[in-house]
Amino acid sequence: MAPLVTLVSITLLARLVAAVWLPGARSWRWALRWGVAALFMVTASAHFFWFREDLVRMVPPAFGAPSFWVDFTGVAEIAGALGLLFPATRRFAAVGLMLLLIAVFPANVYAALHDIPFGGDPATPLLPRLLEQVVYLCCVAWAGLLPARKPGDSAGNPPAVIP
Repeated sequence: MAPLVTLVSITLLARLVAAVWLPGARSWRWALRWGVAALFMVTASAHFFWFREDLVRMVPPAFGAPSFWVDFTGVAEIAGALGLLFPATRRFAAVGLMLLLIAVFPANVYAALHDIPFGGDPATPLLPRLLEQVVYLCCVAWAGLLPARKPGDSAGNPPAVIP
């Protein structure tokens, strides 16, 4: 739940900051980038600090070397979070984060099916885990993959094509 709360709260905070100090200069997509980056920094920190052992237990045995996978995905989350904030790396980072979300989903399935607790709480059922992953995938796609609108383009109308 903490990642989802982080995503929503940082996105709203970034939008508020932009509205107060950068009027007209920033969009919801800009704010969402900060929310998504914060989400992945929070989840990455769990890989190295607070919930490391829980995450190690979530790695399906078929993958082998659970500590390696926890470290690898934690570093990938940090790289993706930072990459999402820079225009030159944004699309690459978004694709990487989306692939990462898909790649780690088997660990979520394993944890749900084997009742592996996380942070002292009971295992989260599979359906809520799936829905949360879909939300994250959509947010990453919107924040990093969709082309930016040009000033003056309306939300509902594509730019006119001149014959």
